[in-house]
Amino acid sequence: MSVKGRVAGVAVAGALSFALPIVSYYEGLNLIAYLDPVGVPTICYGHTDGVKIGQTRSVAECDRLLNAELGQAISAVDRLVKVPMPDTRRAALGSFVYNAGIGAFAKSTLLKKLNSGDILGGCNEMLRWVWAGGKKLKGLERRRQAEVKLCIQS
Repeated sequence: MSVKGRVAGVAVAGALSFALPIVSYYEGLNLIAYLDPVGVPTICYGHTDGVKIGQTRSVAECDRLLNAELGQAISAVDRLVKVPMPDTRRAALGSFVYNAGIGAFAKSTLLKKLNSGDILGGCNEMLRWVWAGGKKLKGLERRRQAEVKLCIQS
């Protein structure tokens, strides 16, 4: 692995250590596929890609998926956010991106505010992302509150 690759890996690892407990807590671990609140087949810690109802995974497989996908979310945050960030903010945004998706984050007012230097305004934008399938979800409200709290830490 190149030096650049090792440095990037270490950079992601710091934010990952803050984000893992948030994502695992709010996503929950399910070893058997189920339908999420909007009817998407889901398994492990909110994994949806290629999931079929009735599918099973081991805890080790779920942990590997979580680490890989959360690492990708944090890498996307690092690519898209153009202002310096502490690991706490990177973790909060990584958790958000893991849940909402890279594409949604890339087009969001949240990202625009962060990149313009409005950190508090950007972090607070996460509080608007509490809807799924046309319903306001209490679990998303609690998750966003936790993410905002971590996001505004410096």
